[in-house]
Amino acid sequence: MSEPRSIQTSMSGLEHRTNSLKLYWSDFLALIKIGIINSNLITAFAGLWLALYFTNQTFNWLTFFLAMSGTALVIAGGCVINNWYDRDIDHAMARTKKRPTITGTIPLNLILLMGIVFTAAGLLLLYLTTPVAALFGFMGWFVYVVLYTIWSKRKYTINTVVGSFSGAAPPLIGWAAVDPALHPAAFVLFLVMFIWQTPHFLALAIRKREEYRQAGIPMLPVVYGNNITKRQILVYTICLLPLPFYFFSLGTIFVVFATLLNVGWLAIAFYGFKMKDDDRWAKWMFIYSLNYLTFFFVGLVIATLPIV
Repeated sequence: MSEPRSIQTSMSGLEHRTNSLKLYWSDFLALIKIGIINSNLITAFAGLWLALYFTNQTFNWLTFFLAMSGTALVIAGGCVINNWYDRDIDHAMARTKKRPTITGTIPLNLILLMGIVFTAAGLLLLYLTTPVAALFGFMGWFVYVVLYTIWSKRKYTINTVVGSFSGAAPPLIGWAAVDPALHPAAFVLFLVMFIWQTPHFLALAIRKREEYRQAGIPMLPVVYGNNITKRQILVYTICLLPLPFYFFSLGTIFVVFATLLNVGWLAIAFYGFKMKDDDRWAKWMFIYSLNYLTFFFVGLVIATLPIV
């Protein structure tokens, strides 16, 4: 009878270690904000791909690896430091109170070290593509960590706009990794990302306004209410309308496709003034914004494929 008991104990220990590893991995992904990294890598790749298209260069796997890895590491570094800095307020919000900076599953000194190492490694990889790519990577990191996290997030309602500059950097990083001279189309990609972020995050802020209020973060719906926030969302979605036409060289199909994406988002934004359930409407806006980002940038890539 001793052997089965021993096997059972061994299996129990193995299961415990496996669960612990899963927990640490889950905490690590939460710490680096893997969702933000994934969405930004889509836009960084689109920037790189369009740079190849506009400069008639061939795809280089080494440049691709360095640019994507470097971008991911810089973003991860900024997100880790953001979590480390915000540990005193994250406990007040349901979506952040289980982060390892709050639960203590990862030591705070190790978290800060991870943020610094990830950032330095990411900038080095980007520098190996071009110095301009590393410069844009640093600028995005600096805006997110210093100007957004440390300076504006807890003081001003424009924190969303400030943070938008960092979120719009990945397309420029990807483009500069291939073409440091930067075609004007690169800055149109920057504008798309910069404008997109405000309605995206303000929709989230409406849904989570009470949590932001408890945490003392002056998001627009917390300070000025939902109606003012809806007006701002509408203004930004209107500003997106002309941008697809700057990509007329990619063909009529893409311009029409991107315009329809904009019109759809604008229609939902207008409907927000008629709909009584603000939380439900904000959920629609938030979900549409995620799909908009994916479809728009994937559409850019497809429009520039050799077979199209």
